[in-house]
Amino acid sequence: MAPRKVLLDCDPGIDDAFAIAFGCGHPGLELCGITTVAGNVSLDRTTHNALAVLEFLGHGEVPVAAGSPAPLLRPFEDARDVHGESGLGAARLPAPRGRPVDTHAVDFLIEQIAAAPGELTLVAIGPLTNVALAVRRYPPLVTQVADFVIMGGSAGRGNVTPAAEFNIWCDPEAAAIVFGAGWRVTMAGLDVTHQALATAETKDRMRGLGPLADELLLPGLRGYGGTSTRGGQPVHDVCALALIAAPGLFGCEPARVEVETQGRWTAGMTVTDFAAPASGHNALVAMSVEVAGFWDLVLGAWQRVSAVMARR
Repeated sequence: MAPRKVLLDCDPGIDDAFAIAFGCGHPGLELCGITTVAGNVSLDRTTHNALAVLEFLGHGEVPVAAGSPAPLLRPFEDARDVHGESGLGAARLPAPRGRPVDTHAVDFLIEQIAAAPGELTLVAIGPLTNVALAVRRYPPLVTQVADFVIMGGSAGRGNVTPAAEFNIWCDPEAAAIVFGAGWRVTMAGLDVTHQALATAETKDRMRGLGPLADELLLPGLRGYGGTSTRGGQPVHDVCALALIAAPGLFGCEPARVEVETQGRWTAGMTVTDFAAPASGHNALVAMSVEVAGFWDLVLGAWQRVSAVMARR
C-alpha cells in the first residue's frame, strides 16, 4: 500500500520532535509538510525547532510553514518549564540552514488539502489555533481531509490543571471550534499517552540508535521536566502518528466531546460522553494501547531514520 500522506501541525517541543522523527522513519507515512503554532514554546522557537529537527534527520526538503503566534482569545502561556528554554530539553541541534515557506500555516493547510481532496491526513499535536482558523476560513476542509487526528485532551484528568490537558487548555476556544466543525476527531489524549511511557528499559533500547539517540532522543528525555509518571516519561505526540501507522495497537471508543471554555476551574476540559447516541458522536477516543507493540513500532521507525542518517 502507498504511504499515508500526512500534514503535521505542531509546536516542537520534545515529544513533537520525537513524533517528527517517527513520521520521517515509518514506511507507512509520508510527511508532506509541517505547520507550526505557538504552544510548548513561542512560535519563533517552534518554527526554528521544526526546521532544525528535519535537517538533523536528513529531511530538510519537507516544507515548514509558520502559523499562529498566540491563542485566539487568551494570553499565550508556554510550557518552557517542561520543554526547556529552547523547547528541546537538553538537546542541542545545529541551527537550521533552511527557512519556512512564505505562506502562513493556515493558508498552507488550506492550499495543500484543497489541492488533493481525500488524500491528506491532518495530524495536530499542538494547540489547535491553526486548525480552527483554517476550518473557519475554509469550511470544506473538514470534508476534504482523509482523516483528522489530534494529540490532546483527556476523558479523565488533565496535566496542566486537574481538568485540562495542555494543548486544549492553551487555546480552548480554538479546540471548541475544531470539535464542533462537523468532522470526526480522532483523539489520542492523556488516557492513552500516559500508558506509552519511555521507561529505563526503553531508553536502553534507544542507545543503539547513534546520533539520533545521543543528540536528540536521550538529551530530550533528560531535559523533559516534570513529566515522569509510574516509572517512565510519556511521549505524547508520537501516539497520534503511531495511531495512524498501526491503528490495531490502539483501542478507541466513539464519543461526544465538548470543550469547556467558560469554567473558572475547568477551562480546556474535554468533556467526553461515551454514552451519547451514535448520531451525536463527533470523536473517536483512544483509551488503550498495546505498549510492547507500540515501542517496537516506534523504535523500528527511529532505527530507519538512524540508518539513513548514518549513510549521509
